[in-house]
Amino acid sequence: MILFPAIDLKEGRCVRLVQGDMAQAIVFSDDPAAQAAVFEEQGFSWLHVVDLDGAFAGAPMNAAAVDAILARTKLPVQLGGGIREMKTLEAWLAKGVSRVIIGTAAVRDPAFVHEAARLYPGKIAVGIDAKDGRVAVEGWATTSSMTAEELGRRFEDAGVAAIIYTDIARDGILKGLNIEMTLGLAKAVTIPVIASGGLASIDDVHRILEPDCALLAGAITGRALYDGRIDPREALAAIAKAKAGKTKGGAAA
Repeated sequence: MILFPAIDLKEGRCVRLVQGDMAQAIVFSDDPAAQAAVFEEQGFSWLHVVDLDGAFAGAPMNAAAVDAILARTKLPVQLGGGIREMKTLEAWLAKGVSRVIIGTAAVRDPAFVHEAARLYPGKIAVGIDAKDGRVAVEGWATTSSMTAEELGRRFEDAGVAAIIYTDIARDGILKGLNIEMTLGLAKAVTIPVIASGGLASIDDVHRILEPDCALLAGAITGRALYDGRIDPREALAAIAKAKAGKTKGGAAA
């Protein structure tokens, strides 16, 4: 179980949106690279970075901020937002991004995902963002007719490293993760699933450490971390304790 701190980029700043609404952007930092360094110091093992402007534009729009993050931290970065062409994907990988997230193009151009996963095994994730059970694309501005499970199954044999599942209705409003829907997707596919959208407190961290959530590969935390509703050290300690318990239990067995 990996807890990913989120850095969402809008006009070069670190923000959080409310249910994906660009008009409801709360600015948390004018220096995303400095924020990345803080997360590294706190003990996180990955960063989740999204170019929000890029997601709407269909091409990278916060490249300078991402470059600064990559230069400032040694943490592996998974990056999404506006990655819809192979040349864009390859450019980010060449700059040091560890994993790229393909969202809109996964719906519009599934062959792109298959080819990218074939060329770059372990470095491609699919972002599935759902609104009322349907997949949303283009920065969540458009809702498709496809369900999350349908989209996930499309890439079962592609070699995708992970699916990042976001419940848009809960994103940024601190209502807790949609465990039921996330587990439903995780049970429908063999691809590791990362939960996103709504993580609000340490109780949510403990929830994803319960046995029924063992299918999940991780969760993303954003606003609760910035607001101080989650103590990063407490959350990471809980995850480490759960991991140690599983290791001990496995060794005993």
